[in-house]
Amino acid sequence: MAEETTQQAPPSAPSAPARALLPFILPALLVGVAASLVFVGVSTAGEKLQRLLWGPLPDALGVGRASVLWMFVMLLATGIAVGLVVWKVPGHAGPDPATVGLDAPVLPPAVLPGLVLATALMLAGGPSLGPENPVIAVNVGLAAWLGARFLPRTPGALWPVLAEAATIGALFGTPVAAALVISEALAGRPMPGRLWDNVFAPLTAGTCGAITTALVARPTFDLGLPPLGHPRASDLLAALVIASVAALLGMCAVRAFPYVHAAFRRLRHPMLMLPAGGVVLGALAALGGRLTLFKGVTEIGQLARDPQSWSAGQLATMTVAKLAALVVAAACGFRGGRIFPAVFAGAALGLCAHALVPAVHLAVGVATGVLGMLLAITRQGWMSLFTAAVLVTSPGTLALLCVASLPAWLLVTGRPQMQLRQDGTPVR
Repeated sequence: MAEETTQQAPPSAPSAPARALLPFILPALLVGVAASLVFVGVSTAGEKLQRLLWGPLPDALGVGRASVLWMFVMLLATGIAVGLVVWKVPGHAGPDPATVGLDAPVLPPAVLPGLVLATALMLAGGPSLGPENPVIAVNVGLAAWLGARFLPRTPGALWPVLAEAATIGALFGTPVAAALVISEALAGRPMPGRLWDNVFAPLTAGTCGAITTALVARPTFDLGLPPLGHPRASDLLAALVIASVAALLGMCAVRAFPYVHAAFRRLRHPMLMLPAGGVVLGALAALGGRLTLFKGVTEIGQLARDPQSWSAGQLATMTVAKLAALVVAAACGFRGGRIFPAVFAGAALGLCAHALVPAVHLAVGVATGVLGMLLAITRQGWMSLFTAAVLVTSPGTLALLCVASLPAWLLVTGRPQMQLRQDGTPVR
């Protein structure tokens, strides 16, 4: 019987010889370094412009940096500036951002300068989006164009995968995130050979991108929260509840997304859609405060440094305002990604849970809030777990996160994502 079972089992896929993988190392290395430099360059340009627009400029004009008036002015001005780029610059800064996820299409080279400019303006002006989606699109376009030109023997389908992995590695400062995202993407596709043979080149690109970013920018996502230690039954209960509530709240934003997008599309012109979006974002900033502006990474650190400075009501308001701002910014045409704003919303929700119930450990609240929110917004399970874990760097939370992801995933699986098709219908 054992022999029959052994004979009937499907044979495992053969491993690729080393000589088949070695030619991919140079392309992966080049793409990894270049993708990281593009990411750092766009982010640095946006940050320098942000410091000017939100520092010396309002000071010179005698306007408070965090005043409601200045937030309205800046968000409206950003909508006008990005609207001009989308309207007038060749390529119109790429496709509708509501239809694009992390798996970016290969854009023509002429589109990329406008997309870079629109992204830098968005990062500086305050809309609640991150750089991930447009930077991935830029790197995919550059890699496909330059790769076909200078390394024509490399398979054309490999360049977008290398660029995506390299950019994700650069974004998070570690290749682990790239490996998890690529592995999850490959799980739904037929692939020849073994998994590690297929992820060898993307993992190389992600590693080079992460190392380059670490050398140039030294990013860190650790919020410095108190470590959890040995989890208790109350921690498990809190993790299950907070992750599920975060997932449900995120799904509310996902459900509203196509309707908000359709409302802005009725304006038909980028010089109407984007300024109108800026006005709505100004109103949401007045509700949630300045911390709900921008992509949210720096602002999460400010929340975590002194969580007692905000009441549960204020943190709940920030959570809702940030989620609404994410929906509006992505729907009205600003070029940007949804991961980092969703992280802020999840972290604010976790801090709110701690403010309501002080027995909820800070690390548990933040990590599980981020986990549930990212599962709803991105539908990327491994990346959601990884991001939640690196924010708190507390080994005791890993088991809680794995358990909490189960009910949260049941709530979101099979439901629409925060991404639309060309006809405006949600992607499932």
